[in-house]
Formats: sequence, C-alpha cells, structure tokens
Amino acid sequence: MIELSRFNGSKFFLNITHVESVEATPDTVITLFNGKKFVVRDDASEVVQRITAFYQTASVYSAAPRITDEMME
Repeated sequence: MIELSRFNGSKFFLNITHVESVEATPDTVITLFNGKKFVVRDDASEVVQRITAFYQTASVYSAAPRITDEMME
C-alpha cells in the first residue's frame, strides 16, 4: 500500500495491486481494475515511483531465503 493525499488534504492508503493506470490530466487520476477512480494531489510520476519502489521491495523479500523449522533444529 502507498499513502496518497486527496485534494482536501486528507490522507489515505491505496492497495496498489488494484491499480490499472495512473494518468496526469493535469490532475493525477488513478484508475483501479474495478473502474473506480481516485483524483489525488500527488504528482503522477511520484505515484508511479512509489508503486515501482513497492514492487522492487516486494521482489527482494520474495527472493530472500525462507527459514524453516528444520533449519532451527
């Protein structure tokens, strides 16, 4: 999840696995796979950077070795 700001200044967290597209129209519009749209204060390129960073971090953790019970014995 990433934190974003609505135009009224309130913050919310968006589950980025549901994001279909991010557009700069000039406002940033985030469209989810279910068709719901969010217009946010955050710059579109910043939103894309946050999404990219999230996936890069997730791939690092998924590549990490798993500690099993057998390893602990």
